[in-house]
Amino acid sequence: MDKENPEAFYKRLREQLGESTTWPSNYLYKFIVQSIPEKVDQIHKVFDNTGAVIELKESKNGKYTSVSITVNMKNPDAVIEKYKEVGKVEGVISL
Repeated sequence: MDKENPEAFYKRLREQLGESTTWPSNYLYKFIVQSIPEKVDQIHKVFDNTGAVIELKESKNGKYTSVSITVNMKNPDAVIEKYKEVGKVEGVISL
């Protein structure tokens, strides 16, 4: 993600998602976060009650956790809203 100008990044993402996908559609989010249970739980909470399938995989040394989330989203704006919510978790990297 473009840390200098997140709005430009989200605008470009919104356009790409609108052109490439028929909505509603399943969307795959991928995040990396330190392997601290509270941080992983914060990401889980963003997707509570959405029917999301969440897969966790720790790095080889256990320092980081990869979080893959597949969830049915209604439109590009809903996808971006979740990115913004997860972005509030300190140290999370969106892929």
